[in-house]
Amino acid sequence: MTLGILGGGQLGYMLALAGYPLGLHFRFLDPSPEAPVGRIAQRVTADYTDHAALEKFSSGLELVTYEFENVPVEAAKFLAERVPVYPPPAALEAAQDRLAEKTLFRTLSISTTEFLPVPKPGDLDVATRQFGLPAVLKTCRMGYDGKGQWILRTAEDIAKAKLELPKVPHILERFVPFARELSVLAVRSRNGETAFYPLVENHHRGGILRLSLAPAPSLAPPLQRAAEVIARRVLESLKYVGVLAIEFFEHEGRLLANEMAPRVHNSGHWTIEGAVTSQFENHLRAVLGLPLGSTAAAGHCAMINLIGDLPEPSEVLAVPDAHLHFYGKAPRPGRKLGHVTLRAASPERLALRLSELPAFFHRPDFCLDSAPVQSASHRA
Repeated sequence: MTLGILGGGQLGYMLALAGYPLGLHFRFLDPSPEAPVGRIAQRVTADYTDHAALEKFSSGLELVTYEFENVPVEAAKFLAERVPVYPPPAALEAAQDRLAEKTLFRTLSISTTEFLPVPKPGDLDVATRQFGLPAVLKTCRMGYDGKGQWILRTAEDIAKAKLELPKVPHILERFVPFARELSVLAVRSRNGETAFYPLVENHHRGGILRLSLAPAPSLAPPLQRAAEVIARRVLESLKYVGVLAIEFFEHEGRLLANEMAPRVHNSGHWTIEGAVTSQFENHLRAVLGLPLGSTAAAGHCAMINLIGDLPEPSEVLAVPDAHLHFYGKAPRPGRKLGHVTLRAASPERLALRLSELPAFFHRPDFCLDSAPVQSASHRA
């Protein structure tokens, strides 16, 4: 049984690694001849809009899924006429446009930050006068790891942003003084079975995820239940199949939905070593209609992204319960090159493990010293 995956980055790489023990085979399509999956699976190098390549790619596949949300919707729809595609193209379409995404949340009675459309850069002054400052301006489409976003605190920030804005639609969001950023991974199978992983606390620098703590410290059961209610509404409204990630702001004890990703997600990498069933295996189970695996956490975890450069492997692996993942990418500033997962039986033990990491990890951009690991008290 061969599954097709659009995109050949590290998420696809980890999907394949999770699928091989299940007896699955994989074929990837990615425009880059350097996509990491070429080391472990068949890779078709072609543009996503190349219909002839898509036709050839789909031949003999059981189904198609994708590993990032900026796959052109028309490519997913083209393939869906030939082979099942999960998650459905409608989910891909909703997640690719921040205005459509926020509108979907509101339609489903899911709380979000207040927002206004900014169809063209010239509309920014009117929008900021209506909202006031501070506010956050984002491109409606594309933008990843902090790209395509401007935090506006002063009139000078607005003037500077107007010089940089591409001539595309934007969305302006009211700035929320949130307590922390959280995310939930939900999974829904072809037969409607659903499961949810514990909420995760995420720490960013420069718009890039640096550290995830799982389960989130001081995670109260009502907050977990609220996240599951929200995720279930989205799953059912889109007739979703696969893993879905939803990112939240926690503000005054409530969850405000920020964005969703219709795929396996960086904040879920901890599940490889830290959950009974990883997000990658459960995504494959879901799209194949197999029973879902347990999403329970096996202790307390920290996942640390390796951005721009890599540590000495022996120094990381000398730390008990440390697990190292390199993605096979050439180093460059701002690029995700791998991650490290630490697992422990208690928050206190996890804090100890984090302190034992080599000096490479104790730079400010890793967020280790500011994360409230030891405040974790219970798990949903």
